[in-house]
Amino acid sequence: MRSMKLLLSLGLLSALVAAANAAAPRMATEDWIGVWGYVVAPPAPGPAPAPFALPAPPLTPLGAAPEAAAPRGFPAPLLENPGNVPVDLTTSELRNTTVRQLVRVSADGSRLRLRFSNEDSGDPFVLGAVHVGLAAADGAVVAGSDHVVTFDGKSGVVIPASSPVLSDPIDLPTKALDRLYISVHIPGTLALRAARTLFDYVAGSPGDQTGSATLAGVRLMRVPVLVSLVESQPTAPTSVLVTLGDSITEGAASTANAFRGWPDRLAERLAGHHWAVVNVGLSGNRLLRYGAGPSALARLDRDVLSVPGVKAIILLEGINDIGRGFGTPNSTEPVTAEALEAADKQIIARAHEHHIRVIGATLTPYEGAGYAAPAGEAAREALNTWIKTSGAFDAVIDFAPAVADPANPLTFSHIYNDRDHLHPNDAGYKAMADAVDLGVLGK
Repeated sequence: MRSMKLLLSLGLLSALVAAANAAAPRMATEDWIGVWGYVVAPPAPGPAPAPFALPAPPLTPLGAAPEAAAPRGFPAPLLENPGNVPVDLTTSELRNTTVRQLVRVSADGSRLRLRFSNEDSGDPFVLGAVHVGLAAADGAVVAGSDHVVTFDGKSGVVIPASSPVLSDPIDLPTKALDRLYISVHIPGTLALRAARTLFDYVAGSPGDQTGSATLAGVRLMRVPVLVSLVESQPTAPTSVLVTLGDSITEGAASTANAFRGWPDRLAERLAGHHWAVVNVGLSGNRLLRYGAGPSALARLDRDVLSVPGVKAIILLEGINDIGRGFGTPNSTEPVTAEALEAADKQIIARAHEHHIRVIGATLTPYEGAGYAAPAGEAAREALNTWIKTSGAFDAVIDFAPAVADPANPLTFSHIYNDRDHLHPNDAGYKAMADAVDLGVLGK
């Protein structure tokens, strides 16, 4: 009798445990990981900071190649555009049209989820129909891969002001380095208020074309970020590396739509090694002050710590603090190497609270850049020495010598920078990615 009661008790206990496990929500960090990212920069509080005095890029007439309108000596945008799709840099807003945003995922997954952002606007934003599919050439979607994207089961959504929104899961299996088009119908108006390193495909005729294999009258345009994070349910245990930095991390001056920034090339090296890469580089970003977006200290929680699955960070930041602090006459934004070191220590401490490994990267050369100055160079060298010798970081990547001119380490090798003495070219970004010892990521 006792044995029977014991068996019944154990059976009841097992049933209760099974029921509890079935009812308990699974942790999001166990289910989802980030596999692609892009930063949306909220507006600065108060008066906007004065832009640094550099020549503005020219506008390119509709249908002309971006290089055609660039004056001699000024770096024209490079764009991978094998089909010679017309490029439009003159339109100031979009209305009732369809946009296809190009992304590239960095790990294998069985399902996707998309994070849309309205965090840079004080007004609600309406998303009409949304689709996602594998990318073919010139804005076309691979046949049979198109999937409808829903939000709580609905085909569209209103994103509240200054907020993001997450889609429902999408049953679209992907492989590492797959390119996707995320097609969005914008029924209202979208001001083209921000440039990006990528170009989007935009329909030339009005209405919802999200489900179309090709877009009518397609053209390439710089459009504000709509999707800021792609999440995936990995097919094998996968950790996430987040790259935190400025335009050099974002990939400025690399060939647009070709995924040739150093985080992209590093993602190629890591494919198949159970690591995904999410790039949260932001052009103009600084460690201590608002630049072209909140400082690294201000955006760390939103852009880095909130990425599902993050286990490591590569931090490459500070050259804009140095350039702004020393490269302008009578600068009102002074900085010291010690202040930058203190900022790095804060990032390390806050990341370690979440058991995230932080890898420090040395600042690349900048002699000859528009805001270079001898005092700034001294600060760069002092910061780099501290990064390499302090022991504050869990590991270090020495990017500086990987791209420097061997005859003059204060400047870029002409092989790796043939434009502005600040941003690497495609070859320079590859050299940076190749300089990473994958062992710095840990186990």
